[in-house]
Amino acid sequence: MALDMERLKRIPNGDRVRGTFSEGEMQRRQSGLRRILVELDLDAVILTSYHAIDYYSDFLYTRFGRRYALVVTPDSVTSVSANIDGGQPWRRTVGDNLVYTDWQRDNYFHALQTLLPKARRLGIEFDHVDLDTRRLLGEAFAGATFLDVAAPSMRQRMIKSDEEIALITESARIGDVGGAACVEAITVGVPEHEVALHATGAMVREIARAFPHAELMDTWTWFQSGINTDGAHNPVTSRRIERGDILSLNCFPMIAGYYTALERTLFAEEVSDAHLRYWEINLEVYRAGLNLIRPGARCCDIASTLNAIYAGHGVLDKRTFGYGHSFGVLCHYYGREAGLELREDIETALEPGMVVSIEPMIMIPEGQPGAGGYREHDILVVTADGARNITGFPTGPDANVIRRG
Repeated sequence: MALDMERLKRIPNGDRVRGTFSEGEMQRRQSGLRRILVELDLDAVILTSYHAIDYYSDFLYTRFGRRYALVVTPDSVTSVSANIDGGQPWRRTVGDNLVYTDWQRDNYFHALQTLLPKARRLGIEFDHVDLDTRRLLGEAFAGATFLDVAAPSMRQRMIKSDEEIALITESARIGDVGGAACVEAITVGVPEHEVALHATGAMVREIARAFPHAELMDTWTWFQSGINTDGAHNPVTSRRIERGDILSLNCFPMIAGYYTALERTLFAEEVSDAHLRYWEINLEVYRAGLNLIRPGARCCDIASTLNAIYAGHGVLDKRTFGYGHSFGVLCHYYGREAGLELREDIETALEPGMVVSIEPMIMIPEGQPGAGGYREHDILVVTADGARNITGFPTGPDANVIRRG
């Protein structure tokens, strides 16, 4: 039996917070989304992904088993959030906020119906809406037509504004701070998690200093050693660093949902000849990749050129993933601008305002000379006549064989 309590409410608790971006920047984004509405002849858009809601409203939700949305019409922007979050979504959203409660089943869909009583053509994110949500949306808006807005929204996000580039540049600097802290903690006998904690702490403190108005969430470090370097996304463990270990430094400062990364290959105390050979090959590909980032260059062509270098050294089969990707609103558990990945199947041409990484990686299996994963990672802003590298951390054997005493 349903409780006799309100299904929807508004919680304007406290004052609006200082936004991550200016009012003009947020209006630019929302106007771009409204142009998509016009192009697709939509009554409204119901955004559900972390990255889209954050990009268009500056509100980054924590799902915890509940549904969230950003409803955008020609004249309104409203985030839909769960009662458990109190007034935080209202304080953060650039727009209005409507809260649904737990007291009755499907109150989330009731909120959407309340905001869109006459909608017949609705945009949703096909790559995010799961089958259950899609079925329930169809029941809530019987007879409505649903069209995909994920792809055109992604294309809008791929070109960064000056404000976005400024934030990404500052975040890359903070990644370098994390890298320095990581190196500071590297010592034979120290476990991976202690190195990672030291780096993460340094980045969080620097974000708090540089962005005192920001929410502090999701910054993390993957520090891998030995066999644990074989995967780019391998979790931190309690394995202790051994002399001669190959090491992977991976620092990820997160500011308002914006992801940057610093990734480097290092060695503890010494590097074998076999390891040095593979390291130098990967560094050659990395340096070549930096020179290929420029307006007009196609993602697929960049990948093919770098493949040829690996092939020339007989290690193309050791490559593990694409050569880089776009930056912006994304994280390891949400988001991706898949149309801007440096892979053989992506034909997108680079344009000024895009922000991409160069991050080649090869992996030599355990038991073979030079075993481990090799990875270098820089972030570049595409300019009118080339690219600007915003990563400052050093690379290579002269800087990253970490010796103590």
